[in-house]
Amino acid sequence: MNRRGFLRCAGAVSAGLALPDRSRLFAFASGAAWRTFEVTTDVEILRPSGVTRVWMPVPARAATPYQKSAGADTFTATGGKARLVVDSRTGASMIAAEWPDGVKPALTVTSRVSTEDYTVDLSAAGHTKPASKGELAHFLQPTSLLPTDGIVRQTALMITANAPTDLDKARAIYEWIVENTHREPTVRGCGVGDIRGMLETKDLGGKCADLNALYVGLARAAGLPARDVYGIRIAKSELGYKSLGASSEVITKSQHCRAEVYLSAYGWTPVDPADVRKVVLEEPPGNLAMTDHKVTAARKRLFGSWEMNWMAYNTAHDVTLPGSAGKPLGFLMYPQAETGGARLDTLDPDGFRYKITSREL
Repeated sequence: MNRRGFLRCAGAVSAGLALPDRSRLFAFASGAAWRTFEVTTDVEILRPSGVTRVWMPVPARAATPYQKSAGADTFTATGGKARLVVDSRTGASMIAAEWPDGVKPALTVTSRVSTEDYTVDLSAAGHTKPASKGELAHFLQPTSLLPTDGIVRQTALMITANAPTDLDKARAIYEWIVENTHREPTVRGCGVGDIRGMLETKDLGGKCADLNALYVGLARAAGLPARDVYGIRIAKSELGYKSLGASSEVITKSQHCRAEVYLSAYGWTPVDPADVRKVVLEEPPGNLAMTDHKVTAARKRLFGSWEMNWMAYNTAHDVTLPGSAGKPLGFLMYPQAETGGARLDTLDPDGFRYKITSREL
Protein backbone atom coordinates (compact mmCIF):
# COMPACT_ATOMS: atom_id res chain seq x y z
CA MET A 1 0.00 0.00 0.00
CA ASN A 2 1.49 3.36 -0.99
CA ARG A 3 1.64 6.36 1.30
CA ARG A 4 -1.20 8.13 -0.47
CA GLY A 5 -3.43 5.10 0.01
CA PHE A 6 -2.31 4.76 3.63
CA LEU A 7 -3.27 8.35 4.39
CA ARG A 8 -6.51 8.31 2.43
CA CYS A 9 -8.86 10.82 3.99
CA ALA A 10 -11.35 9.28 6.39
CA GLY A 11 -13.91 11.91 5.56
CA ALA A 12 -14.20 10.83 1.93
CA VAL A 13 -17.19 8.60 2.55
CA SER A 14 -18.41 6.59 -0.42
CA ALA A 15 -21.45 7.95 -2.19
CA GLY A 16 -22.79 4.41 -2.27
CA LEU A 17 -23.49 4.17 1.45
CA ALA A 18 -27.25 4.48 1.14
CA LEU A 19 -29.18 1.22 1.16
CA PRO A 20 -30.40 0.69 -2.41
CA ASP A 21 -34.16 0.99 -2.86
CA ARG A 22 -34.19 -2.16 -4.98
CA SER A 23 -32.84 -4.30 -2.16
CA ARG A 24 -34.16 -5.09 1.30
CA LEU A 25 -31.10 -7.15 2.18
CA PHE A 26 -29.49 -6.60 5.55
CA ALA A 27 -32.47 -4.82 7.17
CA PHE A 28 -33.47 -5.94 10.67
CA ALA A 29 -37.00 -7.21 11.01
CA SER A 30 -39.14 -5.07 13.29
CA GLY A 31 -39.93 -6.59 16.68
CA ALA A 32 -37.20 -9.19 16.42
CA ALA A 33 -37.47 -11.63 19.32
CA TRP A 34 -34.85 -13.01 21.66
CA ARG A 35 -33.41 -16.34 20.48
CA THR A 36 -31.83 -18.94 22.77
CA PHE A 37 -28.81 -21.06 21.85
CA GLU A 38 -26.94 -23.93 23.46
CA VAL A 39 -23.22 -23.97 22.69
CA THR A 40 -21.12 -27.04 23.56
CA THR A 41 -17.34 -27.36 23.40
CA ASP A 42 -15.51 -30.70 23.59
CA VAL A 43 -11.75 -30.44 24.18
CA GLU A 44 -9.21 -33.27 23.97
CA ILE A 45 -5.45 -33.09 24.53
CA LEU A 46 -3.95 -35.73 22.25
CA ARG A 47 -0.41 -36.05 23.65
CA PRO A 48 -0.44 -35.10 27.34
CA SER A 49 2.84 -34.99 29.25
CA GLY A 50 2.63 -34.39 32.98
CA VAL A 51 -0.01 -32.15 34.51
CA THR A 52 -2.41 -30.78 31.90
CA ARG A 53 -4.53 -27.64 32.16
CA VAL A 54 -7.28 -26.29 29.89
CA TRP A 55 -9.02 -22.92 29.97
CA MET A 56 -12.26 -22.44 28.04
CA PRO A 57 -13.88 -18.99 27.70
CA VAL A 58 -17.58 -18.85 28.53
CA PRO A 59 -20.10 -15.99 28.18
CA ALA A 60 -20.17 -13.35 30.88
CA ARG A 61 -23.13 -13.62 33.24
CA ALA A 62 -23.91 -9.90 33.19
CA ALA A 63 -26.74 -9.02 30.80
CA THR A 64 -26.25 -6.59 27.93
CA PRO A 65 -28.81 -5.07 25.52
CA TYR A 66 -27.97 -7.85 23.06
CA GLN A 67 -27.21 -10.92 25.20
CA LYS A 68 -28.26 -12.51 28.49
CA SER A 69 -27.63 -15.82 30.22
CA ALA A 70 -30.18 -18.59 29.70
CA GLY A 71 -28.81 -20.89 32.39
CA ALA A 72 -25.65 -21.78 34.28
CA ASP A 73 -22.67 -23.17 32.41
CA THR A 74 -22.22 -26.92 32.86
CA PHE A 75 -18.90 -28.72 32.53
CA THR A 76 -17.31 -32.13 32.95
CA ALA A 77 -13.59 -32.93 33.22
CA THR A 78 -13.42 -36.72 33.41
CA GLY A 79 -10.53 -37.84 35.62
CA GLY A 80 -9.72 -34.27 36.57
CA LYS A 81 -11.27 -31.23 38.19
CA ALA A 82 -12.79 -28.06 36.80
CA ARG A 83 -14.19 -24.79 38.11
CA LEU A 84 -15.69 -21.54 36.88
CA VAL A 85 -13.27 -18.63 37.23
CA VAL A 86 -13.95 -14.93 36.72
CA ASP A 87 -10.78 -12.90 36.24
CA SER A 88 -10.92 -10.09 38.78
CA ARG A 89 -9.02 -7.60 36.62
CA THR A 90 -10.64 -8.09 33.20
CA GLY A 91 -13.97 -9.72 34.08
CA ALA A 92 -13.36 -12.61 31.66
CA SER A 93 -15.24 -15.79 32.60
CA MET A 94 -13.68 -19.18 31.88
CA ILE A 95 -13.77 -22.82 32.89
CA ALA A 96 -10.36 -23.79 34.31
CA ALA A 97 -9.70 -27.56 34.31
CA GLU A 98 -6.73 -29.66 35.44
CA TRP A 99 -5.71 -33.34 35.11
CA PRO A 100 -2.84 -35.21 36.79
CA ASP A 101 -0.13 -37.01 34.86
CA GLY A 102 -1.29 -40.30 33.37
CA VAL A 103 -4.90 -39.22 32.77
CA LYS A 104 -6.27 -38.53 29.29
CA PRO A 105 -7.54 -34.93 29.46
CA ALA A 106 -11.03 -34.34 28.06
CA LEU A 107 -13.35 -31.45 28.87
CA THR A 108 -16.94 -30.72 27.88
CA VAL A 109 -18.45 -27.27 28.50
CA THR A 110 -22.02 -26.21 27.67
CA SER A 111 -23.37 -22.66 27.80
CA ARG A 112 -26.84 -21.29 27.08
CA VAL A 113 -27.44 -17.70 26.03
CA SER A 114 -30.27 -15.63 24.61
CA THR A 115 -29.49 -12.98 22.02
CA GLU A 116 -31.38 -10.21 20.24
CA ASP A 117 -30.40 -8.16 17.19
CA TYR A 118 -29.06 -4.85 18.40
CA THR A 119 -29.20 -1.36 16.90
CA VAL A 120 -28.36 2.03 18.38
CA ASP A 121 -30.41 4.75 16.68
CA LEU A 122 -27.86 7.38 15.70
CA SER A 123 -30.44 9.66 14.10
CA ALA A 124 -31.40 11.11 17.48
CA ALA A 125 -29.64 11.39 20.81
CA GLY A 126 -30.69 8.64 23.16
CA HIS A 127 -31.51 8.59 26.83
CA THR A 128 -29.09 5.89 27.86
CA LYS A 129 -27.76 5.75 31.41
CA PRO A 130 -24.18 7.11 31.35
CA ALA A 131 -21.37 4.66 31.99
CA SER A 132 -19.31 5.21 35.12
CA LYS A 133 -16.11 7.24 35.00
CA GLY A 134 -14.19 4.16 36.06
CA GLU A 135 -15.58 2.06 33.23
CA LEU A 136 -14.82 4.72 30.64
CA ALA A 137 -11.31 5.24 32.00
CA HIS A 138 -10.63 1.50 31.80
CA PHE A 139 -11.55 1.39 28.12
CA LEU A 140 -9.24 4.29 27.32
CA GLN A 141 -6.15 2.54 28.67
CA PRO A 142 -3.46 1.08 26.41
CA THR A 143 -2.79 -2.67 26.43
CA SER A 144 0.05 -4.79 25.09
CA LEU A 145 -1.70 -5.05 21.70
CA LEU A 146 -3.44 -1.66 21.79
CA PRO A 147 -0.89 1.10 22.40
CA THR A 148 -2.29 4.62 22.20
CA ASP A 149 0.92 6.58 21.68
CA GLY A 150 3.35 7.02 18.79
CA ILE A 151 2.10 6.12 15.35
CA VAL A 152 -1.26 4.99 16.74
CA ARG A 153 -2.00 8.43 18.20
CA GLN A 154 -0.57 10.20 15.15
CA THR A 155 -2.85 8.20 12.86
CA ALA A 156 -5.88 8.73 15.09
CA LEU A 157 -5.36 12.48 15.17
CA MET A 158 -4.91 12.58 11.39
CA ILE A 159 -8.14 10.65 10.82
CA THR A 160 -10.21 12.75 13.24
CA ALA A 161 -8.70 16.17 12.47
CA ASN A 162 -11.95 17.44 10.91
CA ALA A 163 -14.35 15.60 13.23
CA PRO A 164 -15.87 17.96 15.83
CA THR A 165 -17.98 15.48 17.87
CA ASP A 166 -17.37 12.04 19.32
CA LEU A 167 -19.88 10.58 16.84
CA ASP A 168 -18.01 12.24 13.96
CA LYS A 169 -14.70 10.88 15.27
CA ALA A 170 -16.08 7.36 15.69
CA ARG A 171 -17.52 7.36 12.18
CA ALA A 172 -14.35 8.83 10.65
CA ILE A 173 -12.23 6.03 12.14
CA TYR A 174 -14.73 3.42 10.94
CA GLU A 175 -14.72 4.78 7.38
CA TRP A 176 -10.91 5.03 7.33
CA ILE A 177 -10.56 1.39 8.30
CA VAL A 178 -13.13 0.26 5.74
CA GLU A 179 -11.31 2.24 3.03
CA ASN A 180 -7.71 1.44 3.94
CA THR A 181 -7.63 -2.13 5.23
CA HIS A 182 -8.33 -5.50 3.65
CA ARG A 183 -9.16 -8.98 4.84
CA GLU A 184 -6.14 -11.26 4.47
CA PRO A 185 -7.26 -14.92 4.13
CA THR A 186 -3.79 -16.34 4.86
CA VAL A 187 -3.79 -15.01 8.44
CA ARG A 188 -4.14 -17.82 10.99
CA GLY A 189 -7.31 -17.88 13.01
CA CYS A 190 -8.70 -14.40 13.64
CA GLY A 191 -5.31 -12.71 13.66
CA VAL A 192 -3.07 -11.32 16.40
CA GLY A 193 -4.12 -7.69 16.77
CA ASP A 194 -0.67 -6.06 16.69
CA ILE A 195 -1.92 -2.63 15.63
CA ARG A 196 1.39 -0.78 16.04
CA GLY A 197 3.06 -3.27 13.71
CA MET A 198 0.25 -2.90 11.18
CA LEU A 199 0.62 0.87 11.07
CA GLU A 200 4.42 0.94 11.09
CA THR A 201 4.69 -1.53 8.22
CA LYS A 202 1.65 -0.07 6.43
CA ASP A 203 0.49 -3.67 6.03
CA LEU A 204 -3.16 -3.21 6.89
CA GLY A 205 -4.32 -6.68 6.02
CA GLY A 206 -5.71 -9.03 8.63
CA LYS A 207 -8.82 -10.58 10.07
CA CYS A 208 -11.31 -9.49 12.73
CA ALA A 209 -8.91 -9.48 15.70
CA ASP A 210 -6.59 -7.27 13.65
CA LEU A 211 -9.00 -4.88 11.93
CA ASN A 212 -11.42 -4.36 14.80
CA ALA A 213 -8.50 -4.05 17.23
CA LEU A 214 -7.19 -1.30 14.97
CA TYR A 215 -10.55 0.44 15.34
CA VAL A 216 -10.44 0.13 19.13
CA GLY A 217 -6.84 1.32 19.41
CA LEU A 218 -7.38 4.33 17.15
CA ALA A 219 -10.59 5.24 18.98
CA ARG A 220 -8.85 5.13 22.37
CA ALA A 221 -5.95 7.20 21.00
CA ALA A 222 -8.51 9.78 19.80
CA GLY A 223 -10.04 9.97 23.28
CA LEU A 224 -13.03 7.67 22.67
CA PRO A 225 -13.58 4.78 25.10
CA ALA A 226 -13.72 1.60 23.00
CA ARG A 227 -13.44 -2.15 23.46
CA ASP A 228 -13.04 -5.36 21.53
CA VAL A 229 -15.78 -7.91 22.18
CA TYR A 230 -14.53 -11.47 21.64
CA GLY A 231 -17.00 -14.21 20.73
CA ILE A 232 -18.17 -16.75 18.16
CA ARG A 233 -20.79 -16.95 15.41
CA ILE A 234 -23.49 -19.41 16.46
CA ALA A 235 -26.01 -19.42 13.60
CA LYS A 236 -26.44 -18.50 9.97
CA SER A 237 -27.20 -14.90 9.06
CA GLU A 238 -30.88 -14.13 8.56
CA LEU A 239 -30.08 -10.84 6.85
CA GLY A 240 -28.89 -12.07 3.47
CA TYR A 241 -25.18 -12.58 4.17
CA LYS A 242 -23.65 -15.97 3.43
CA SER A 243 -20.23 -14.83 4.65
CA LEU A 244 -21.35 -13.51 8.06
CA GLY A 245 -22.83 -16.58 9.68
CA ALA A 246 -22.11 -20.15 10.67
CA SER A 247 -22.69 -22.59 7.82
CA SER A 248 -23.70 -25.51 10.06
CA GLU A 249 -24.13 -26.49 13.71
CA VAL A 250 -20.38 -27.13 13.88
CA ILE A 251 -18.89 -23.70 14.67
CA THR A 252 -15.36 -24.72 15.68
CA LYS A 253 -13.73 -22.15 13.38
CA SER A 254 -16.40 -19.43 13.69
CA GLN A 255 -14.71 -17.22 16.29
CA HIS A 256 -15.28 -13.52 15.63
CA CYS A 257 -14.20 -10.32 17.36
CA ARG A 258 -16.44 -7.24 17.23
CA ALA A 259 -16.03 -3.73 18.66
CA GLU A 260 -17.94 -1.12 20.64
CA VAL A 261 -17.29 2.60 21.01
CA TYR A 262 -18.77 4.82 23.71
CA LEU A 263 -20.60 7.92 22.47
CA SER A 264 -21.79 10.40 25.07
CA ALA A 265 -25.29 10.82 23.61
CA TYR A 266 -25.83 7.16 22.70
CA GLY A 267 -23.84 4.98 25.11
CA TRP A 268 -21.97 1.87 23.98
CA THR A 269 -22.42 1.64 20.22
CA PRO A 270 -21.72 -1.52 18.16
CA VAL A 271 -19.44 -1.37 15.12
CA ASP A 272 -17.76 -3.98 12.92
CA PRO A 273 -15.56 -2.63 10.10
CA ALA A 274 -13.83 -6.03 9.84
CA ASP A 275 -17.06 -7.64 8.67
CA VAL A 276 -17.43 -5.04 5.92
CA ARG A 277 -14.07 -6.19 4.57
CA LYS A 278 -15.18 -9.83 4.98
CA VAL A 279 -18.22 -9.10 2.81
CA VAL A 280 -15.93 -7.55 0.17
CA LEU A 281 -13.69 -10.62 0.04
CA GLU A 282 -16.02 -13.53 0.74
CA GLU A 283 -19.63 -12.67 -0.04
CA PRO A 284 -20.53 -14.59 -3.23
CA PRO A 285 -19.30 -14.37 -5.91
CA GLY A 286 -16.30 -12.93 -4.01
CA ASN A 287 -13.94 -9.95 -4.38
CA LEU A 288 -16.84 -7.51 -4.59
CA ALA A 289 -16.34 -3.88 -5.55
CA MET A 290 -16.72 -1.29 -2.81
CA THR A 291 -19.69 0.05 -4.77
CA ASP A 292 -21.50 -3.31 -4.84
CA HIS A 293 -24.88 -2.98 -3.15
CA LYS A 294 -24.05 -5.80 -0.71
CA VAL A 295 -20.96 -3.91 0.43
CA THR A 296 -22.60 -0.50 0.70
CA ALA A 297 -25.49 -2.01 2.67
CA ALA A 298 -23.12 -3.80 5.07
CA ARG A 299 -21.03 -0.65 5.43
CA LYS A 300 -24.07 1.37 6.38
CA ARG A 301 -25.50 -1.21 8.78
CA LEU A 302 -22.32 -2.22 10.63
CA PHE A 303 -21.81 1.24 12.11
CA GLY A 304 -24.39 1.12 14.88
CA SER A 305 -25.83 -2.40 14.74
CA TRP A 306 -25.05 -6.09 15.09
CA GLU A 307 -26.97 -9.14 13.96
CA MET A 308 -26.93 -11.40 17.00
CA ASN A 309 -26.28 -14.73 15.34
CA TRP A 310 -23.15 -14.40 17.50
CA MET A 311 -22.31 -15.01 21.16
CA ALA A 312 -20.04 -12.69 23.16
CA TYR A 313 -17.45 -14.06 25.59
CA ASN A 314 -15.61 -11.02 27.01
CA THR A 315 -13.85 -7.72 26.37
CA ALA A 316 -10.61 -8.81 28.05
CA HIS A 317 -7.00 -8.01 27.14
CA ASP A 318 -3.76 -9.22 28.73
CA VAL A 319 -5.48 -12.17 30.41
CA THR A 320 -3.55 -14.18 33.00
CA LEU A 321 -4.68 -17.81 32.97
CA PRO A 322 -5.14 -19.12 36.55
CA GLY A 323 -2.54 -21.74 37.43
CA SER A 324 -0.41 -20.99 34.37
CA ALA A 325 3.24 -19.96 34.52
CA GLY A 326 3.05 -18.76 30.92
CA LYS A 327 2.70 -15.23 29.63
CA PRO A 328 -0.66 -13.46 29.69
CA LEU A 329 -2.78 -13.78 26.56
CA GLY A 330 -3.40 -10.77 24.37
CA PHE A 331 -7.07 -11.83 24.35
CA LEU A 332 -9.15 -14.89 25.29
CA MET A 333 -11.37 -16.15 22.47
CA TYR A 334 -10.14 -19.72 21.87
CA PRO A 335 -9.77 -22.68 24.22
CA GLN A 336 -6.27 -22.67 25.73
CA ALA A 337 -4.18 -25.57 27.06
CA GLU A 338 -0.84 -26.44 28.65
CA THR A 339 0.69 -29.85 29.27
CA GLY A 340 3.96 -30.54 31.05
CA GLY A 341 4.36 -26.81 31.61
CA ALA A 342 4.30 -25.99 27.88
CA ARG A 343 1.50 -24.00 26.27
CA LEU A 344 -0.06 -25.63 23.22
CA ASP A 345 -0.88 -23.93 19.93
CA THR A 346 -4.65 -23.50 20.05
CA LEU A 347 -4.80 -23.61 16.24
CA ASP A 348 -2.78 -26.83 15.88
CA PRO A 349 -5.15 -29.81 15.51
CA ASP A 350 -2.31 -32.34 15.89
CA GLY A 351 -1.87 -31.63 19.58
CA PHE A 352 -4.99 -29.79 20.65
CA ARG A 353 -8.36 -30.96 19.35
CA TYR A 354 -11.68 -29.32 20.07
CA LYS A 355 -15.14 -29.19 18.53
CA ILE A 356 -17.73 -26.49 19.16
CA THR A 357 -21.37 -26.98 18.23
CA SER A 358 -24.39 -24.68 18.47
CA ARG A 359 -28.09 -25.39 18.34
CA GLU A 360 -31.04 -23.07 18.72
CA LEU A 361 -33.48 -24.09 21.44
